[in-house]
Amino acid sequence: MKTYTDVPAAMRGMNTYGFSWMDFVTAIPSPLFVVTTYKRNGKTNACIQSWAAFSGNEKHFYAVLTNVSRRGHLCRTVHETGEAVISFPSADIYDRCMATIRCNGEETDEIAAAGLTAEPAETVHAPRIAECFMHLECRYLWDRAIMEGDDNVLMCFEVVAVCADEERLAAAGRYGRDGYLYNVHYPVDPERYAGRSHDSLAVLETIRELDEY
Repeated sequence: MKTYTDVPAAMRGMNTYGFSWMDFVTAIPSPLFVVTTYKRNGKTNACIQSWAAFSGNEKHFYAVLTNVSRRGHLCRTVHETGEAVISFPSADIYDRCMATIRCNGEETDEIAAAGLTAEPAETVHAPRIAECFMHLECRYLWDRAIMEGDDNVLMCFEVVAVCADEERLAAAGRYGRDGYLYNVHYPVDPERYAGRSHDSLAVLETIRELDEY
């Protein structure tokens, strides 16, 4: 068992792009999704994201995005409209969803520019991506920095509707190669890092059913 309390020697020159070095040592996977809103001019805004938690209680279900830039369109448009859609893509449209990072001009219809199709949400004023297999229609609750002065914030939404492709609601339809995608963030060997790193795209394989509590 190896314990790390400081940056491993092999990683000290690594560009972490503002993330913690622990993010890359652990490489804990996080689901990938696209958050969509409307800009002031009515054009669609789309931002592919990861780093989130989804949880709730008997009355409410929440989505907490854990790494939203204060300076990006997403943060601004959510503050303006108070509503958003979180859409989950499968692997066949991943590259088009990634294109939303590059197609992000103020006058750009970002969903169309990425080769995707916008459709209206059913319960909130925000667009959905028609090609995605599941959508969480959301209302903004709050955001806050973990530590004062952070560039990124936690952003919490209440999910008011779940919209899903009926075929994907079958037992295995949300998992495997056609189901939820995961971002594995720079999975490096901390003892042998040699100056090259990259994200990996993953899917979830179920291995057994668990007994009841």
